[in-house]
Amino acid sequence: MHEERMESVEKPAVDLNDPQLYINRELSWLEFNRRVLEEAQDPQVPLMERVKFLAIFSNNMDEFFMTRVAGLWSQIDAGVTDLPPDGMTPNEQIEAIRRVGLEMMIEQRRCFHEEILPALAQYNIHIFDVKELSPALRKAVDRYFVEEIIAVLTPLGVDPGRPFPFISNLSLNLAVILEDPKKHRRFARVKIPTGVFPRFVSMREIMQYADENERDTAGLENSFVFLEDIIAANLDKLFKGMKIIESHAFRVTRDTDIEIAEEEASDLLETIETGLRQRPFGQITRVSMVDTMPEELRNQLIDYMKIPKVRVYEVPNPLGMSDLFSFYNNADAPALRYVSFVPRRPRGINSGVDLFAMIRSRDVLLHHPYDSFTPTVEFIQAAANDPDVLAIKCTLYRLGSNSPIVDALLDARENNKQVAALVELKARFDEENNITWARTLEAQGVHVIYGFPGLKTHSKVVLVVRRESGGLRRYVHLSTGNYNPTTARIYTDIGLFTCREDIADDVVQLFNRLTGFAPNVDYNTLIVAPEYLRPTLNRLIEREAEHARQGRPAHLIFKMNSLVDFKMIKRLYRASMEGVKMDLIVRGICCLRPGLPEVSDNIQVMSIVGRFLEHSRIYYFHNGGDPEIYMGSADLMPRNLDRRVETMYPIESPELRKHIFEHILLKQLGDTAKARVLQADGTYFRRRPPEGEEPFDSQQWFVNHAKSAQ
Repeated sequence: MHEERMESVEKPAVDLNDPQLYINRELSWLEFNRRVLEEAQDPQVPLMERVKFLAIFSNNMDEFFMTRVAGLWSQIDAGVTDLPPDGMTPNEQIEAIRRVGLEMMIEQRRCFHEEILPALAQYNIHIFDVKELSPALRKAVDRYFVEEIIAVLTPLGVDPGRPFPFISNLSLNLAVILEDPKKHRRFARVKIPTGVFPRFVSMREIMQYADENERDTAGLENSFVFLEDIIAANLDKLFKGMKIIESHAFRVTRDTDIEIAEEEASDLLETIETGLRQRPFGQITRVSMVDTMPEELRNQLIDYMKIPKVRVYEVPNPLGMSDLFSFYNNADAPALRYVSFVPRRPRGINSGVDLFAMIRSRDVLLHHPYDSFTPTVEFIQAAANDPDVLAIKCTLYRLGSNSPIVDALLDARENNKQVAALVELKARFDEENNITWARTLEAQGVHVIYGFPGLKTHSKVVLVVRRESGGLRRYVHLSTGNYNPTTARIYTDIGLFTCREDIADDVVQLFNRLTGFAPNVDYNTLIVAPEYLRPTLNRLIEREAEHARQGRPAHLIFKMNSLVDFKMIKRLYRASMEGVKMDLIVRGICCLRPGLPEVSDNIQVMSIVGRFLEHSRIYYFHNGGDPEIYMGSADLMPRNLDRRVETMYPIESPELRKHIFEHILLKQLGDTAKARVLQADGTYFRRRPPEGEEPFDSQQWFVNHAKSAQ
């Protein structure tokens, strides 16, 4: 199955190395975040959910600057001359990111001020400007500042004896210009303590500090003020004897990538912990400043921080809009949110059912979040407490802060079962959680493996070994997503339960590869990266091209998060040129240009951005009328194909293949509500239904279908 030799393909007349055939990765990511912003701008989306999309947009942008933009600056500093397939230099990418990103950040604030705030006000939900408060409310705000905030603040003046302070990553700050009694201008920085106080301070809480006869909170149930506005309005109390000339907010984003010399690390956990301690001190990749800040003060800050002006982004207030997550969580407005739904338990998988018996009878597919993740947790819990289970092995990538999966593994160990867990310590931004869980598991005697040097283990696999009347039987759970009940409610993923011998044999071999020394493992059904995934996909795509050459229908449907890999895109271009029809559902980055004459005119690319984060990976091959479907953890990116341990697994049940094709892939391809179609120039247009038809929202269809099937 995993032969690397392929039939030769006649070289096409077009030069597939031409940079014009490829979309820049970073600019494609920005287009994805634009689609997130469009959800915030869509009046059909519930109002509080639009607020949440504004927060997601900002959070995405923060991570982008902390990682991808940081990498570009590192390339510039190192003098890297290698160019990506699209031919843009690092400097050209930085300039394009600034141009496109700044326009989007400004548009985000316009949406917030001109659309969201007025709409919220119609429902008596307010974020007040301190200057607009009544005298009684303003008096309460000032008293709240004196009694609660002022003691926590540490104003830092800057002069020859007091150098400019270190500005931590993602911290919100006020740059304050003061005048002393001798009319000398002074500069001070005040850090906004958002880790101590809420960014959005409730007026009901503030009114506890009003005079007793003025504590009427009627109408203020959903009213807030920005913490930085409270502080800015009371700076005279912080700098007594000084005249406050002006104050303006700024915020710093730093490089947070952790560099690990894994081959030289004697203890990977300790090495990553050291990297985490260094993370807050990375180089500055962006400084956001309010656009009302005078040029003189802006230049003063640039000089203090020793950064080029290209790293400065001037935007309207407020900065740090990812904090809108807390506003979303604290505002009491259930009618302005998505209608809640309870994920279904598929028929036959009721609470208390014998999951092992069910899996013996048939393969079981769960489509999250529409199908409940609870049976997955119950599967591991049942294994932990079943006296006939001998061993549990699993890979853990993003667990979250509260993990019933870990609790079940600890129960299993307490019940004297063999338990092995590969905890990937290098899962970006989840390193601290994973270190905590790894230590907890180790302390109870679980065999904990931290991963491979040079590779991230991104596979999602659980193996349960059980003694039964006919001997040992292996039960397997394979998934496109993480073993995290929280994200399973907001990410779309697919999990498969099976006890097929061929898959179970491969999973045993995979864990031998992960936990021990078994470099020459071969697999019968699983497609495992980095050894086999690329050559196998190459072979399967080439097989589809051969069907097209022979005049047979040829069709690929690939659903993934990102399509970046240069070699794989060229492979898809060649197949398109042979006549293979392709429907690519790519949520995020897509570097392939569809619709290019004689190159990609058989390829359609669409993206669905909606209520749930599309996260499942599905690869459908028509195969001359004998379809094959593979699912797993891998996108078509160099890191997934070459630098990660990934697992793709076949769907062997004809019934499940039909279900995935008809009830998942075709439904998504038919979306006319949340689908955007990629054009050859790298922009997207929103697909609309034919005239007279209602928009079809595939995610809402899945929700409705799950409700009706309960």
